[in-house]
Amino acid sequence: GMTPAAVHYYFKTRDELFDVLFDERIAPMRKHIEGIFLENAHDPVAAFTTLAQRFVELAAESPWIGPVFFGEMLREDDLFKQHIHKRFSESRQVTVLDTMRRWQAEGLLGEDLDPALIIGSVLSLTVLPMTASRKWRDDPLRSHIGPEQITRHALALLRHGVGPAKA
Repeated sequence: GMTPAAVHYYFKTRDELFDVLFDERIAPMRKHIEGIFLENAHDPVAAFTTLAQRFVELAAESPWIGPVFFGEMLREDDLFKQHIHKRFSESRQVTVLDTMRRWQAEGLLGEDLDPALIIGSVLSLTVLPMTASRKWRDDPLRSHIGPEQITRHALALLRHGVGPAKA
């Protein structure tokens, strides 16, 4: 809700803006999802179910996160992404990927899945439709879609895929 002039007044540099955005917005969100893989170290279904639910909660609480996150993923320059990577410990990402690889080795996670793509896939199942749902309010085919429907849909895809429900 700020004008460009106000942003320039309060933040003298791009890095200063990135630091405030990270400290006040991104870091608290990260804490909201941080322990999921440790809490569910032996249950990938529970881990991804909880992750999907928390992504929907975060997108509902902070509707700006979807446009910012997906916008940054698609940008040619990656200034914000580079800044975020400086602030995040890469070891956490490696730990999550190692957990997924272990699940695959134990037969708990599909061998055709690429651990490097799974988090982005869960984001796409949750945060992307949460972001789009604001534009669907006047769409007669999608106006009923909100956090509950998005969560239910994402969990059904994660748990059962697109095949018919098994009795």
